[in-house]
Amino acid sequence: MPMIHSLGGLEILDSRGRPTVRATCVLTSGATGIASVPSGASTGKAEALELRDGDPARYRGLGCRQAVGNVRGEIAAGLVGQEMADQSALDNALIALDGTPNKARLGANALLAVSLAFARACAAEAGVPLYQHFAAIHTPGKLADSLPRPTINLFSGGKHAGGQVPIQDVLVVPIGAATVDEAMAMTYAVYQAAAELTLEKYGMRALTADEGGLAPPFPDAEAMLGDAVAAIARAGYTPGQEVSLALDVASSHFYTDGRYHLGGEPLDSAGMIRHLVGWLERYPIVSLEDGLAEEDWANWPALRKAIGGRALVLGDDFLCTNPARIRRAIEADAADALLLKVNQIGTLSEAAESCRIAQAAGWHVTVSARSGETEDDWLADLAVGWGGDHLKVGSITQSERLAKYNRLLAIEAETVLKMG
Repeated sequence: MPMIHSLGGLEILDSRGRPTVRATCVLTSGATGIASVPSGASTGKAEALELRDGDPARYRGLGCRQAVGNVRGEIAAGLVGQEMADQSALDNALIALDGTPNKARLGANALLAVSLAFARACAAEAGVPLYQHFAAIHTPGKLADSLPRPTINLFSGGKHAGGQVPIQDVLVVPIGAATVDEAMAMTYAVYQAAAELTLEKYGMRALTADEGGLAPPFPDAEAMLGDAVAAIARAGYTPGQEVSLALDVASSHFYTDGRYHLGGEPLDSAGMIRHLVGWLERYPIVSLEDGLAEEDWANWPALRKAIGGRALVLGDDFLCTNPARIRRAIEADAADALLLKVNQIGTLSEAAESCRIAQAAGWHVTVSARSGETEDDWLADLAVGWGGDHLKVGSITQSERLAKYNRLLAIEAETVLKMG
């Protein structure tokens, strides 16, 4: 069994210039794992909590020195010299050390950094690719058998951009691509067409949002969707046949007092569902993320029924990669797809449980990055190992995004795995 020899922590900066946590785990065999954790901008209320220092004089309170100190101090004191039978044993020890339901005491950022670093060290000790080790964490004996299809950010609004439109992201899904390599080339063509369109229509060069998406001053969400379809056609592809759209509505961020403030007259839940169905009828949307607010539980089943298989009903803030929320949504037939973000729950083992629950119910799983990312590429391996249907990383600009896509390209080149 692997035994932890030492644990180290370091405060580093994410893609937005904000602090995050990097952990180093050294096993007694000498095998070493280093891992960095991301951070979100659009966060659900049920997410595990990052520990931030709160000192307004340093990074406006966003420093992570306490979380790093917990890795070096209390977590190391509790784990160094201990044999761990597997990833679950390590993660259970972390959860017990923290002792809170949402990982608020030691910090979900500290716990996840250690969880990931341990996994990478164990993969190194076993001499197996990280994606194969992740597969074994998901299910003992499981072998990676497919590659996820990228869903790639094209236009951004909401909290990822300047809030010029309420909805958060419009993504392209290269459904006509047979390989990851082809998917990236197709997306590049659409992205460049969108950048040209943005310059011509809005007089704006390719300024980008947190995840690399273009963010011109759209007058409304309808224009955002229309321009995405126009960019697909301009690139020479047929919308809905070769390239489709995925939509991150992020409805919780414009839901107040029981109404959705999408523009014009506020909508009740039934009105919001009708509005979303109208978009599906006019645009080639294959995935609809957080179409309703995260606590609008009573109306999610109606959204699922209204969409009726025309597009995935994908839960992000609604589910928060939380096993209890996923089970509740399955029982209510409130969704049919999980957006899996490991740092929403805080350890690899808990995230793997969420993934297994969703997949056992026949749900689609999209493995997702966050708005604040690092150049660590473990997410691509996790999406492969856990059988993710889609990988949502961001756009095809910015090194923290490209690191994941480049890793996925490398896995494709090194294996016989095919994109699902």
